[in-house]
Amino acid sequence: MIELRPIGIVRSPFAQQSGTPAQPSFAGDEAVGTVEVDPHLEEGLAGIEGFDRIWLVCWLDRIGPVRLTVVPYLDTEPRGLFTTRAPSRPNPIGMSAVRLLHRDGPVLHVADLDLLDGTPLLDIKPFVPDLDGGPAGRCGWFDGLRGVADDRFGAGDTEDS
Repeated sequence: MIELRPIGIVRSPFAQQSGTPAQPSFAGDEAVGTVEVDPHLEEGLAGIEGFDRIWLVCWLDRIGPVRLTVVPYLDTEPRGLFTTRAPSRPNPIGMSAVRLLHRDGPVLHVADLDLLDGTPLLDIKPFVPDLDGGPAGRCGWFDGLRGVADDRFGAGDTEDS
């Protein structure tokens, strides 16, 4: 058995999937918010101010049913789920590399958000370019695509596209 407990909550300007940036790299100036970490865990944030970016590991709590074939946000063709970043996964865990603006105690002010307001936070990790970036290589169908999210993976949507 695996047991996960949220360590905080994400506060963002996005209340619904439609119109939310599909990835942090597509976020605009309005994609700022806060990460409210449980005050009992504040000691674990010591030194986080030294990082430009952090990984937010979240539970995507408003995702519809699992789909093994999806038409992802950035595409119009059906793809195998594990070749995408579509959120309708067997375990709806999301990772988001956001910009850390500053810290106020247990509250982190962040930019480049692509998460919905109220998303449960599971973990925070520092983003380290030398460790998190690999050499340039093939990116399958992702090569050259850009876009924003719509509501195709919402809990009320049961179609496959």
